[in-house]
Amino acid sequence: MASSKKNQARIRQIVRSAEGFFSQEVERVSAPGGEGRSSFRLHFEDRDVIATLRPNFRRTQLEAHVLQELGAYSQDLPRLLGIDGVIMFQSDVGRRRLNIEAARSAPGRQLDLAAEAVAALFRIHEAARKTDLHRVMPRLGANDAWITNFVNAVDVLEPYSSGIPAAFDRAAVAEAMRQPGRQFVKWDCRSGNAALGPDDRLRWFDFEYAGLRHGAEDFAWLIGDEAWPVAPEQMADVMIDAFDPACGHPIAGYLEYMSVYLTLHSVQRLKLILKEAMTRGWLCKEQVLKYDDAGVHPEFAAQICEIGRYYSAQSHLTAALTPHFEMVKGHFEDLSHDGVRKSA
Repeated sequence: MASSKKNQARIRQIVRSAEGFFSQEVERVSAPGGEGRSSFRLHFEDRDVIATLRPNFRRTQLEAHVLQELGAYSQDLPRLLGIDGVIMFQSDVGRRRLNIEAARSAPGRQLDLAAEAVAALFRIHEAARKTDLHRVMPRLGANDAWITNFVNAVDVLEPYSSGIPAAFDRAAVAEAMRQPGRQFVKWDCRSGNAALGPDDRLRWFDFEYAGLRHGAEDFAWLIGDEAWPVAPEQMADVMIDAFDPACGHPIAGYLEYMSVYLTLHSVQRLKLILKEAMTRGWLCKEQVLKYDDAGVHPEFAAQICEIGRYYSAQSHLTAALTPHFEMVKGHFEDLSHDGVRKSA
């Protein structure tokens, strides 16, 4: 009850702000990600606008700056419409979220969407290199503690397999994860953070956690989205076809780094799924997609293990983990076949 009252108060605050800012009446408010999220869709007579009120206004300021800077060079993201106090307004990029659009599409269309999503991210990276964002954005994952935790999360595989092998060289993997942070990255590029508009153009949104790193991390977030239906080997082909040589890295080194990072990212997603399943129980897949939730379903857990299995095999640094991902994948496939709240 208290949470509902708090949300209603936030909505009233946003509506008052929007009506003053745009000099128009808000006819209706909807919550595309659920009422507990920071962003709401405001329905005016002639258009829809996304309003964002975050608990931490510094993140809103950062996102607004990113949208303003990138907007001068890219059409692959929302337009910043302005800030009123602590509330940011941006254009609505569309109601057809990429995660749901892909789930409902035939395999050929899924590959087309994957190619569009990857190409848009490369264009956003290119646009960022034309700005001064590299001077002001925070460097992500830049300290030893973050890297150590990122690497050691592989221990989550241990209870479901035969243990982490000594051949997995944690120090070497940690060294590979140390990056100078020169390229702007959107971060959190799960497929629920892109949408198709009425013009059928795919655009990425939610730049709250943007910063600087290698660059391949954005693609790891997309490929390592457990709800993303395109097979990892197909995504490898998409990456090769879309690769931008101007990114500052040779393609072989870029893709190997992405594979190692993606292996560890898959472990992080699995860790999150297990934590949420322990707290909330398994969810139905429709709920996960609708609310862009963590993939708390045995089939999604098996999928993230398949992604980890494929990409760990692409580098000698992580190849020792490949059979362990396979074993853990089998565990969740068995669980899914047992019918734990399984949905089509």
